[in-house]
Amino acid sequence: MLNIDFYFESKLNFMPIYQRQGKIPHKRHIVFRSEKGDLYHEELFGTEGFANTSSLLYHLNPPTMVKEIGDPYSVRPEVGVEDNLRAVSFKGYNVEPEEDYIKSRKIFFFNDDLNIGIACPSKSMNEYFYKNADSDEMLFIHKGSGRFKSMHGTIDFEYGDYIVIPRGIVYRLEFDGAENKILFIEAHSAIRTPRKYRNEFGQHLEHSPFCERDFKLPHSLETHDEKGDFKIMIKRRGMIHAYTYATHPFDLVGWDGYVYPYGFSIFNFEPITGRLHMPPPIHQQFEGRNFVTCSFVPRLYDYHPDAIPVSYHHSNVDSEEILYYVEGDFMSRNNISAGQFTLHPAGVPHGPHPGAIERSLGKKDTAEYAVMIDPFNPIKISKEALKYEVKDYYKSWMIK
Repeated sequence: MLNIDFYFESKLNFMPIYQRQGKIPHKRHIVFRSEKGDLYHEELFGTEGFANTSSLLYHLNPPTMVKEIGDPYSVRPEVGVEDNLRAVSFKGYNVEPEEDYIKSRKIFFFNDDLNIGIACPSKSMNEYFYKNADSDEMLFIHKGSGRFKSMHGTIDFEYGDYIVIPRGIVYRLEFDGAENKILFIEAHSAIRTPRKYRNEFGQHLEHSPFCERDFKLPHSLETHDEKGDFKIMIKRRGMIHAYTYATHPFDLVGWDGYVYPYGFSIFNFEPITGRLHMPPPIHQQFEGRNFVTCSFVPRLYDYHPDAIPVSYHHSNVDSEEILYYVEGDFMSRNNISAGQFTLHPAGVPHGPHPGAIERSLGKKDTAEYAVMIDPFNPIKISKEALKYEVKDYYKSWMIK
């Protein structure tokens, strides 16, 4: 029997907002020429064999003119811990910056569904373009500002912005300064907003903590009519392949459809509150296959007269819990700093640190920011992550 829920969800992998920029013909797949009489080159950009959402792109030149392919090299993470059952923590802010964007990307956690890591690039991507042919990407800008450039246009980004990039999109990052810290997720499935926030047409519902007005959509389409040597570094199955194309990848005169990168500021997430403590799903921001992400933002605490504002002890029986701390004093943790990861594994209970419950009593609000990622399959810890481990974090619940 056809699973209607799965079938429906697969049709809304990306944004339910139709977009068009530049010049496009009045029908799909028809002759479309420039004023000089040159034929524009149409490209269908989509997934799931023509059955999913897609966009149509109109190039000045064929997007297929490859001049050279270099030898691939691996960026696959090395396993540091295969089977983890300890609460562990890592100082992500201690990752040293690197000039090269690809080299700066350090994977901390991974499984068959996603990779999670930190990137600290100190220079803009001037030498090449980048394409992840394996995964949708989510970039969370923890430090820095600049512009995300793709053939769809520009997205201006700053501290607190998520940028969601469907797989296969060629992009380049331009930074305003040298200090940039980015939390990234590579998902081997579509990254989308939660279905519970959307109606059958894809519109975000009234109870959603954000809506279409909050999204940062691509703007200022630039058509690059340039020929030469244009290097695109393509990630596929954990390998980087250096392709040199004869024309600039951003040579679109127009495009329309539903597949494109977009941004969203964590500061536009409107928290859901209640009389008694609400469970973590109220903070949900995105979801993919076998994982969800949440945005923790400043909010009023629970307003029952006897409410305990801090979270209760809970067992992650069927999911790992990864928290990335952004700003403020996290209500349930002691001695946590910005850029720090905590991983609480499936199978063992965890909860507030000693003293956190008492500290929370009578408090009216919290000013914390954090990103939570819950993978539903076991996570491996990379050798890279172990360089930044906070020793004996699992003992921090001992009452002295």
